[in-house]
Amino acid sequence: MRTTRSESPSRLDRVLCIFAEIHAGEGASAVILMGNVFFLLMAYYIIKPVREALILAGGGAEVKSYAAAGQALLLLGLVPAYSRLASRLPRLRLITAVTLFFVACLVVFYLLARLGVPLGVPFFLWVGIFNMMIIAQFWSFANDLYSPAEGKRLFAIIGFGASSGAVFGSFITGRLIEPLGVYQLMLLAAALLLVSLGLTFTADAHERRRRAGSITYPPSGSNRAEHTVAKPPADAEPLAKDNAFALLWRNRYLLLIALLMLLANWVNTTGEYLLGRVVSDSAAQAVAAGMAGGLSEADIIGKFYADFFSVVNLLSLVIQLFLVSRLIKYLGIRICLMLLPMIALGGYLLLAFFPVLAVIRWAKTAENATDYSLQNTVRNILFLPTNRTEKYKAKQAIDTLGVRIGDVLSALLVYAGTQWLALTTSGFALVNAALVLLWIVIAAAVGSRFVKLQYHNTDVA
Repeated sequence: MRTTRSESPSRLDRVLCIFAEIHAGEGASAVILMGNVFFLLMAYYIIKPVREALILAGGGAEVKSYAAAGQALLLLGLVPAYSRLASRLPRLRLITAVTLFFVACLVVFYLLARLGVPLGVPFFLWVGIFNMMIIAQFWSFANDLYSPAEGKRLFAIIGFGASSGAVFGSFITGRLIEPLGVYQLMLLAAALLLVSLGLTFTADAHERRRRAGSITYPPSGSNRAEHTVAKPPADAEPLAKDNAFALLWRNRYLLLIALLMLLANWVNTTGEYLLGRVVSDSAAQAVAAGMAGGLSEADIIGKFYADFFSVVNLLSLVIQLFLVSRLIKYLGIRICLMLLPMIALGGYLLLAFFPVLAVIRWAKTAENATDYSLQNTVRNILFLPTNRTEKYKAKQAIDTLGVRIGDVLSALLVYAGTQWLALTTSGFALVNAALVLLWIVIAAAVGSRFVKLQYHNTDVA
């Protein structure tokens, strides 16, 4: 059989081929979706400092910790509500309704703030829900547009929009807070959400036109899965009336993905605690020894994290742009799923024997940069061979509640380790290493099932 195309590669397609394998006509939609998620992440990183300012000024670090656990409880009710909404609305109307809801919330929060209403806890809870649900919904939409073979090639390009949006959002916020003020940033974030919604409609229309004028047949003797083009999604039809949690329980593949994300977040959050613990101890020791150069403990900690986040974000951008697509193409999803836990395992075992700042710093730098780039892309690719209902409902449950449960388990581990077990930094590192071993087992199982599904469901839209 032959492959026929209605168009030759555009200049944009050829430019993007530097970073990933792009077929004729695919570059435009990939860039549109990259811009879409860029604006979503930019909006989040603009309101993130607003969240921190309101919660810390209004209640302190303890209230912030309790509110983080409250987000998981709220999601227990919100995920089924989203599932019911998805059963009633077609895809674009669903995305529009959810996005406009979050835009309206930002406007209401702005008005309440101007009236002097305390917003610390409510806004903190809302941001945690917003961040999880709106990003999960975007990747559900991207999964809906592409076949597994297309997504494996194009998600690396789209994921660069998420990485760069986070970096640019953080950068611009630091320069806008003083001239605009904290509360005006809420309105800016709302405007960015509307831009992202417009790009959602643009991407959908472009893909429909492209697929209507292009028919692809696999070449003789080739692997059919690698040449399958997704059929245009049936947007006129709402999703099946399945409960999101019921989908997880009856589909072992989805349940394994949920466990994978839970363990990954549990390990990462506990690692963040260890980093903060070592940084705080080092800052206190520097001040006590008179080696702080006139800086306070807060100054030393702030300077450390500013440098740390800058290096992590820059490294993740480089990995996303130049390595992710090539790693996925040449190593495959199964091996790529194993890379982050292997990096984490090495880092925590090293920390267990050398619990010093230099070790935890570079271990967490490698872990976080890989998580924000390769791991983020791969975990969204995992949903490509699922059906449309699973893409929207099950993914929403996994990406939101699964992550938040990981946060809660990490908090319980920290509480037990500090209050009952008196764990040292080395002790926490060994516990994390044990969790990583379980993570590796789950990752291997998920990778194997993905490969089987990929070759049995090549026509998934």
